[in-house]
Amino acid sequence: MTEIEAPRLSGRRFRPGDLSLQTVAGAAALAASALVVLIAYTIVRDSKPAWSAYGLGFVTRAVWDPVKHVYGAGSFLFGTVVTSLAALAIATPLAIAIALFLTELAPRWLRGPVTALVETLAAIPSVVIGLWGILVLGPVLRDHVEPALHSALGFMPLFGPPSTTGSSMFTAIVVLTIMILPIVSSISRELFLGVPRDLKEGALALGTTRWEMVRGVVFPYARGGIAAAMILGLGRAVGEAIAVTQVIGSTVSVSANLFSTGDTLASKIAASYQGAEDKAQVSSLVYLGLILLVFSLVMNVSAQLIVRRVVRRQGTSTRAGVA
Repeated sequence: MTEIEAPRLSGRRFRPGDLSLQTVAGAAALAASALVVLIAYTIVRDSKPAWSAYGLGFVTRAVWDPVKHVYGAGSFLFGTVVTSLAALAIATPLAIAIALFLTELAPRWLRGPVTALVETLAAIPSVVIGLWGILVLGPVLRDHVEPALHSALGFMPLFGPPSTTGSSMFTAIVVLTIMILPIVSSISRELFLGVPRDLKEGALALGTTRWEMVRGVVFPYARGGIAAAMILGLGRAVGEAIAVTQVIGSTVSVSANLFSTGDTLASKIAASYQGAEDKAQVSSLVYLGLILLVFSLVMNVSAQLIVRRVVRRQGTSTRAGVA
């Protein structure tokens, strides 16, 4: 009697478990994609009255006047860019230093506890960090840090007269630095751990110092991943709303002084949407959300492209080494 072959799925013998896995995984992927499309469609639809009325000039207009029904995202976009980029500039070297300490310098008994503490920092709710910023961080910066910076660097517009309330863009920058630090440091640590041990030991065997080994082997191997981690951290800073709303001061202004109050796209939406008085204001707030969505999508796509490029480059280098 001739044996009847079982039906095949993608070149393999058919198994119900494989079919179930493909069905569930495919449905999850389609659901996630559909959710992104639905969110984008809803935001575009609800923001249509605003961008029909104000056009692209909305992006650069630095005014928000519900009484006269004149709205613009210029000041909020300025605050978003300044606070996010400044926080990233401060957090990145600190995060890389933490990752290097945990992978290359820290004794083995200390690595576990410090790693757990750094990762726990990412689990603290943003509203708690914002409350700490109001009660502790803001007064410290107002009374000690900002006057010292103003005395030493007051000739620069960035460090003008200190704030009087503790709420300022500088406070928001420090809060965002604390919030993105665990993300960049955790990813950088995994990247440094992924550097082949043979490369590091070979560099040390050639007589290099530990710093020369890090600079010549670890950093070149992980630099693409570090760039992706920075972009992901920037995306977190751009989208943070609650903590920034609590400490930035929430004013419509464009000032080079980091100690002045301001606002961001996300914090303005969080603070004003529930109290919006008319359809024009609601649509303008959704327009802010559209700008924020586009910026976040660009950041995530950029991070994915960088990671793929690094993977291809490392794969090519590995094959060349094997050959």
